[in-house]
Amino acid sequence: MDYLELNINLTKEDIMLKKAAHEFARDVMRPVSLQMDRMTAAEAVAPGSPFWEFKKKAYELDLHTILIPDSYGGMGLTPLQLHLVLEELSWGSVGLTVDLAVAAFPAYLASMVPDDEIVENIIKPFCDCRDGKIAGCWAITEPMHGSDTLLPNYPSFRNPDIPADCTATLDGDHYVINGQKAAWVSGAPYASHALLFCQIDPSMGHAGGGIFIVPLDLPGVKRGAPLEKMGQRDDPQGELYFDNVRVPANYLVAGPEAYEVMLEIILSATTALMGTCATGIGRAAFEEALEYAKNRVQCGKALIEHQDVQKKLFKMFSKVEMTRQLTRSVLEYNQNTSTPAEEYSVIGKVFGCQYAFEIANDAVQIFGGNGLTREYIVEKLFRDARSMMIEDGANDVLAIAAGHKVIHNYPRQD
Repeated sequence: MDYLELNINLTKEDIMLKKAAHEFARDVMRPVSLQMDRMTAAEAVAPGSPFWEFKKKAYELDLHTILIPDSYGGMGLTPLQLHLVLEELSWGSVGLTVDLAVAAFPAYLASMVPDDEIVENIIKPFCDCRDGKIAGCWAITEPMHGSDTLLPNYPSFRNPDIPADCTATLDGDHYVINGQKAAWVSGAPYASHALLFCQIDPSMGHAGGGIFIVPLDLPGVKRGAPLEKMGQRDDPQGELYFDNVRVPANYLVAGPEAYEVMLEIILSATTALMGTCATGIGRAAFEEALEYAKNRVQCGKALIEHQDVQKKLFKMFSKVEMTRQLTRSVLEYNQNTSTPAEEYSVIGKVFGCQYAFEIANDAVQIFGGNGLTREYIVEKLFRDARSMMIEDGANDVLAIAAGHKVIHNYPRQD
């Protein structure tokens, strides 16, 4: 189902990208996501899983490089093109879309602060990969720390009395990493590299962190079992353990002196991207409900002929459109300025994911009893959308932190 595109300035390339992404989402991602949803977490990443065929096909289309500049071999998408592609992919499967995006994180961050060795050993091999065997994960969440690791400039972020679960200590020309990352690390069960966020200077609290690119085949790295969870079961997640893991010092891409600034830049992108993904899954739920309402007869007429259903569908449609327009604007602004507006990205994430959940919830209601069964996809969309309200920072915690920033910075001016 196509939607009215309010941007009348789309180029032929924009339209082609959108169409190709939708076809891949429809023909590959959605069928694979439904299969993985019914597997155990271990089965989903085992040899022979449809997950690996999806990875191979996605890499062959360069979709793993959607975040990477073309100067390093990536797709080099404009902010609008990135939104177009991610919305379509998330329409097919938000879990698989998150997996694809996170796979690029080590190379994505490395492209911001390029080091010749990292360019040759990390970025180029990743962009040249076609079988999905080179992939990253974003290792920031910890057993004792969740959303509080995502609060740069918030008072608690600089509290030295809050210890981290994963630390790095300089030893000559290497850093020695010890500790654990929690089970919510997307890609951890199979990733070849981690974009690892850990603490270097405990006196600075979380602000004394460092961002490393860590090859996960180094001695001392262990993985936990793939995580069983309610939603986005097609996004493999798991724990990472580090026992005296020695990483070359130049694989540190941001130390304590730049950690808070770099984290804010990263979060301004990731939270906006989550809002973008929310547009896709919200649209998927709306379209399923609309089609069902046209065909389901109750009280002698199609559901869509009942005024309360029409009103509900209008509200669902409105939430999709509002999320799309806001998140597009945020991506456009943040990728074209040296001072990203993280608080606006948080708005896109918080309200986008909340709206996606509300849309999916209304879709289940329109389906009635059928919406509770696995026979229809809205049951899965509901679980996936619910997960987004906690994923990449719990909505309520992000709102508190962004509110703190708004209070101290409003009115924001360039």
